[in-house]
Amino acid sequence: MASTFVMICGLLIVAKWVAQMALECLNQQHVQTHAEAVPPAFTNTVTPETYAKSVAYTLAKSRFEMIDLTWSAVVLAATLFSGVLPWFYRVFQHAAGSSVWAGAAFLLVVGVLLSATDLPFEWHAQFHLEQRFGFNTTTAALWWLDRVKGLLLALALGYPLVVLILKLAAWLGAAWWFWAWVCLAAFQLVMMVVAPILIMPLFNKFTTLPAGSLRDCLLALGERAGFRARDIQVMDGSKRSRHSNAFFTGLGRFRKIVLFDTLVQQLDQDELQSVLAHEIGHYKKGHILKIMALSLGGSLLVFYLVAVLAKEEWFLRGFGFAPGNIVPALLLISLLAGLVVFWLSPVFHLLSRRHEYEADAYAASLLKRHQPLIAALRKLNEKNLSNLTPHPFYSGFYYSHPTLLEREAALTRLMG
Repeated sequence: MASTFVMICGLLIVAKWVAQMALECLNQQHVQTHAEAVPPAFTNTVTPETYAKSVAYTLAKSRFEMIDLTWSAVVLAATLFSGVLPWFYRVFQHAAGSSVWAGAAFLLVVGVLLSATDLPFEWHAQFHLEQRFGFNTTTAALWWLDRVKGLLLALALGYPLVVLILKLAAWLGAAWWFWAWVCLAAFQLVMMVVAPILIMPLFNKFTTLPAGSLRDCLLALGERAGFRARDIQVMDGSKRSRHSNAFFTGLGRFRKIVLFDTLVQQLDQDELQSVLAHEIGHYKKGHILKIMALSLGGSLLVFYLVAVLAKEEWFLRGFGFAPGNIVPALLLISLLAGLVVFWLSPVFHLLSRRHEYEADAYAASLLKRHQPLIAALRKLNEKNLSNLTPHPFYSGFYYSHPTLLEREAALTRLMG
C-alpha cells in the first residue's frame, strides 16, 4: 500500500503541473486573441497604448510562471521521492538529537531550504519582470533585508509555536491534535492584534493621513457606516513597488485603515472614499470572520490528518520514515497539501469573488452611487496593467476577485 500511495502522490504532482500548464496556455491564447484592439467594453476607458502594455505584461508573467511552476514541481518531486528527506532527518537527529526542540528545528530548516530554491525566481520577477514594466522601486539591499527579517521572524515566532505543538503531542496522547489547533488559533488571533503594531512597521513606514479634506471625509464615511477605526494611515508601499492597495487590519480598538501611498496618488477623493467603503463592506458583511473560520477549519483538518497518518505505516514508510513520528508526518502533510488544495481553489475563489461583489454592493449603497467605485476600479486596473481578458477557466483557478468587466456589470445592475 505504501508504494501505491507514493505512486498516487507522483501522479498528483504530474496532474497538477499539467493542469497549470494547460491553464497558462489557455490564458495566453485567450489574451492573444483579444490583443489586436481594445475590447469594445473598454474602448472609452483604456487607451490602446495601455492595453498593449497590459497584454505584454500578462503574457510575460505567464511565460515566466510556466518556468517557475515547472521548477516547483521538480523540486517537490525530488524532495519527496529522492530519499533526501529521511536521510537528512537521520543526519539531523544524529547531530541534534531527537528532542522536540530538535524536531522543530528540523522542520524550520527544511522549510528555509525549500524556500531558498525559489529565491532566484523571486529575484528575477522583481528585478527583471517588474522592472521591465516599470513597477519595481526596491533595491537589492532592501530586497535581501526583507528576506532576512522574514527569516528572523520565522525563527522568533514560528520556532516556539512548533515546539509547543510537538510538546503537546508528547504530553496529551491521542487528543494532542485538537489542543494544538486551539494553540494555533489563539496564536493567529493574537497576531492579528500584534502584527499591525509590532511586525508590519519592521517592513514599512506608517504615517497618519495628514489633516485635511481627504482625512475628514474618510473619517466621516467610517462614522456614517458605524465603522470606528483607530486611525487612517498611509503605508510607503512605493519604496518597493508602484502597485497599489488598501486594507484594514487589527481587531477591536486596534483596528486601523491603511492606504498605500501609491493609491493616494492615483485616486481622487471620491474614488478613495469608494475604496474605503468597499473595505468597510468586507467588515460589515463579516467576510474577515468567515475567511478566518474557513482557514481555522482547514488547519483543524490538517492536524487531525497528521494525528491519524503519523500512526499509519504505509504513509511514512512510503517516503522512508519510521511510523509513529509526528515530525515527518507534519512535514509530509505540509508538502502534499498543495496537491489537493489546488483542485479546490475554484471553490475558494468563488467564495472570495462573492465577497467582493457584496463589498462592492455595500460601497455603492453607502455612497448612494456607483460611479466613483467604477472609476477607481478602472484606474487601478490601468495602473496595475491588469489582465482585462482572462480565460474563464484561468480566472476560476487563480482570480480571487471578479474581473473589471464583471464588477462593472454587477454594479450597473444593482444601481440601475
